[in-house]
This record gives sequence, C-alpha cells and structure tokens, in this order.
Amino acid sequence: MTPIYELIRGTSPLIISMPHSGLELPAELAERMTPVAKSLKDTDWHIPQLYDFVKELGATVIKANYSRYVVDLNRPASGESLYPGQATTGTCPVITFEDEPLYLAGKEFTDTELPQRIAAYWQPYHYALAAEIERVKTEHGFCLLYDAHSIRSHVPRLFEGELPTLNLGTARGESCDSELSEKLESVLAGQSQFQWVANGRFVGGYITRHYGQPDNGVHAVQMELAQSAYMAEDDSNAYLPEKAAVLQALLRQLLQTMLQWRSGH
Repeated sequence: MTPIYELIRGTSPLIISMPHSGLELPAELAERMTPVAKSLKDTDWHIPQLYDFVKELGATVIKANYSRYVVDLNRPASGESLYPGQATTGTCPVITFEDEPLYLAGKEFTDTELPQRIAAYWQPYHYALAAEIERVKTEHGFCLLYDAHSIRSHVPRLFEGELPTLNLGTARGESCDSELSEKLESVLAGQSQFQWVANGRFVGGYITRHYGQPDNGVHAVQMELAQSAYMAEDDSNAYLPEKAAVLQALLRQLLQTMLQWRSGH
C-alpha cells in the first residue's frame, strides 16, 4: 500500500501542508468510479513541484499521496460544510467541482463508508501534521503553517468569472497574527504581475481554521492559486516551467516574509 503521506522535516519554523496534490486511488475504489473521477480533474496539480524551492527555506513539508476523491483532508471529519449556503464538495466527495458524478450507477458512496475513510486516510495525515506543529513549537516556540492549494481559474459552480491568481485565506483574520497578514497583503499589493485577494471566495479550509491558533503560537494561512498561472488548464495538465518560475519568485517572497516577520519578534 502506498503510504498515506510523505513527510520531509526541515529546520525552520515553517510547515508547508499539501493535502490535495495526491494522485493515488485504491484499486477497490477506482473500480467503482467514473472515467472523469479516474482523471482526478480536481487535483491541486504540481503543487509539490511548484513549491520545490521550500527546502532552501528549511521548511517541513507534508504531502498527501491519495486523491482528494478518497477523502478531503481539508474538510472536517464530521462532514459539515465550511461554506454554508455555497457550492462545495464534502469530506468524501461524490461529485466533481463541475457537478459530475464520481461513482458509477449502483456503486455510489454511502455514509457508512465515512468512518473507515476517516480512520484509514484522514486521521494519519492529521496526526502527523499535529505532531509536526508541536515539534516545531517545541524547537522554535511558535509555528508558521502554510496550506498550499490550487484550482482551475474557471469553475462556474464555485465562483463567478475568473479566479484571481493568488487567494490568501486567514479565516477572516482569525488564523494568524494581524501584523503577519498585513505584511503578506503588502507583498501582494506591491506587485503588478498577478491579481490577488485576501479572504475572498477562499478564506481557508479546515486545516487553516483548525490549526491556526495565533494565541497559542500557531500562525496559519491558506494560499489557493489559479492553475492558469503555472500550468495548462486542459486535459494535458502540463506543468509550464517558464510561467511557473515567475509565480515561484512571488511565492518565495511570501514565505520569506513569514519567516522574517516571526524572526523579528
């Protein structure tokens, strides 16, 4: 069996979480799924490659190996919606972002499967993430958690029009120190290459909201990227290195800002 996650420990107070970049489907699940599900179209494509520079920053990286179609690690285990009244997908998705079924007729997901999925896939990732946060806090006195995501720039079911390239989420200011969020927004405002927004359509999912406890020394942010900025948004899902390099320079600046902010305190 493929490990649930990969963990690379770093030396700095920065942790990068990649909960939606996994590409694995268990064989017994794949045989129940539609062709569109097997294409893994809602994957946060190439996030590990896009952020491969973080090792130079001494960051710890935890990356999921299994698809979000198995279980969504950025949703609560209980299954309640993080965006009440808005279109979204659940802890164990049954549709794509475009409302296409993930399961073949007669082989649909049932709620009785949720506890097993949580135990087998969700809990190991979160146990590991929580342990790394505590380790980093012990070593440095605080933790900087960056939850890395991406999505197609046009998903009409979820949002109107074109998504800004960079979507910073801080749980509407609750998941990190206000000075840190201001410094990150200042970096974004100081560049003109990419559109950005803070706490727009994506304010941060379960990971940001649950672990971000600034009063307890854990400062968490989510970054949702529009995939058009670094890859082809077609069936090839091709990584585009020249486009990605431009975006990487800004992402590096954001992460360095996080590290420099806390080193000043």
